Amino acid sequence: MHGMELLVNWIYPISGFVVGLIVGLTGVGGGSLMTPLLVLAFGVAPATAVGTDLLYAAITKAGGSIAHARHGTVQWRIVGLLAAGSVPAAVVTTFVLSVLGMSSAMLRSVLTTTLGIALLLTAAAIIFRRSVQALAQRQARQRGGWREKHLSTITIVVGALIGILVTISSVGAGALGTVALFFLYPRLETRHIVGTDIAHAVPLTLVAGLGHAFLGTVDYVLLGSLLIGSLPGIWIGSHLSARLPERYVRTALATILLVVGGKFVY
Repeated sequence: MHGMELLVNWIYPISGFVVGLIVGLTGVGGGSLMTPLLVLAFGVAPATAVGTDLLYAAITKAGGSIAHARHGTVQWRIVGLLAAGSVPAAVVTTFVLSVLGMSSAMLRSVLTTTLGIALLLTAAAIIFRRSVQALAQRQARQRGGWREKHLSTITIVVGALIGILVTISSVGAGALGTVALFFLYPRLETRHIVGTDIAHAVPLTLVAGLGHAFLGTVDYVLLGSLLIGSLPGIWIGSHLSARLPERYVRTALATILLVVGGKFVY
């Protein structure tokens, strides 16, 4: 029995390392891999998996946000607009979750179904990312449209939708946020899109994670174990990203998310 407990204690850092490695290689995959891994492979309750992963994301993405800020690739005005929608939405969603009751069967069903939908959307975002970017750039040439006039409001609304999805499932701040920014701000360089998305994910996942902590759905021992592995994993993945074909890694990741997302939904 002692040997089994020791093995389980090591599995969490190893899992954190693998997920961190994929995040470093592709820029996505944190919540979309970690949460289903905790639920399906380790039997962690969906609410606890989501809450723990949210704080995990806030800590890991804080480092990436600082790095992007130093390189000047964060559009702080856009971050502010997204956060103006996502942070209040996260607070309201947390309140709704508390009213539903975190241990209820109905909430478990809502969490797993929403998680599955979020994973399928993330997979689609990864697969069609370049197509969406190309479409957005073509539309950007048509100036003076309705979208241009109401861009700030649309950004806040998109932020609110992402805030709701992330608070319920812990998935969506990465790939979905990036695709949304590609469509809303097609003239921005990719590195600015990525930097802005990561910077926005920090306050969103922190507020949502603290909300889950208030509801008692964060496992701090599990959180620490995951971080032990993920931080070196992200560092190694970031250094390997220039040497490995990202296209194949992203394709494999999208395939995994489609299968896992389908399992949660159906």
